[in-house]
Amino acid sequence: MSSLPNWVVMVGAVLVAVALVEVVRRLLRSRLIGERWVLSGPLVRRCTWPGFSTAAVTTANMVYVPDPPGGIVDTSINLLMIACVSWLIIQAAYAITDVVLDRLGTVEGDSNRRARRTRTQIALVRRVAAAVIIVVAMGAMLFTFPAVRALGAGLLASAGIAGVIVGVAAQSTLGNMVAGLQLAFSDAIRLDDVVVVKGEWGRIEELTLTYVVLRLWDERRLVLPVSYFTQNPFENWTRHGSRVIGHVFLRVDWSVPVEELRSELYAFLRAHPLWDQKDWTLQVTDLLPNGLVELRALMSAADSASAWDLKCDAREFLVGYIREKYPETLPRFRVEAVGERPGADPIGPPPRAFAAPGDGTAEGAEPTADGKEDGQG
Repeated sequence: MSSLPNWVVMVGAVLVAVALVEVVRRLLRSRLIGERWVLSGPLVRRCTWPGFSTAAVTTANMVYVPDPPGGIVDTSINLLMIACVSWLIIQAAYAITDVVLDRLGTVEGDSNRRARRTRTQIALVRRVAAAVIIVVAMGAMLFTFPAVRALGAGLLASAGIAGVIVGVAAQSTLGNMVAGLQLAFSDAIRLDDVVVVKGEWGRIEELTLTYVVLRLWDERRLVLPVSYFTQNPFENWTRHGSRVIGHVFLRVDWSVPVEELRSELYAFLRAHPLWDQKDWTLQVTDLLPNGLVELRALMSAADSASAWDLKCDAREFLVGYIREKYPETLPRFRVEAVGERPGADPIGPPPRAFAAPGDGTAEGAEPTADGKEDGQG
């Protein structure tokens, strides 16, 4: 019965601490503070349950008098307090950085590239900070046990050998972590960058210390280790800007009026909303067999998605214009008979059964319906 007052005091103190945390939470959500302090929303969203847990366990640890000291209850409360405090610190750090990330996510225009770089670095740094806090908390938990505390000097003395062993065993994981930090602070890739990897076009959706998630154009997800981007070449279409020049190839007959096509393409681009009013051209880039020429149309757009749509629209316009105005310039194959003399008709004389009088048939003979001439059996 002697321990009953101690438990009663502990429970009462815990309830008081939880009530104080609830009061603080309601103040942060009120109009007086919540609408004026931008940090109040992220703090309430992330720190409510860690705050309740930390207040309850910390109060219990301060009020509870262990009997005997170092028992199971005392050790359990200490472990819970370390875990809850670590949880609260991590969530508070995430809440503070959420405010910065939300502001950077709305930046547009010329500052968007720097904003995406900062977002990438903050996201990785807070993951590193969370990992360090977790490791420190686990170490503190271990040192709450007397047996582990007695071995502390020996563990510190052998830390060098243990570090070498762990480094060799986790070489791939550590390499990815170093590569992740290298990518974030070297500005090689950022969140929302448009990249081409292994022939796949997509955007950087998630960048962690160990892997990168690439959201492809058809909503698939390509997950690659971070070390891939430090050991293999890849295309980054938005490293210094998002503007892209698209190209369209056409293969048509030599007789196509290139100047007229060039004028029509310019008129089409001027009226198209996706053209950024900067670069365009139409050039003959190659001469192909079978009497064909290769035309290349270039046009610029604000980003890769707009460039793709603009290219498709320009290709459709040029094909439709040539088919409607100059159908004779559409691609065709020319076949020349073996041994044919230069200048001769490549088609050859018409079949005998359908030849007109005087072109080689018997004089006065007329073709009949069955292909025989009159007067023949």
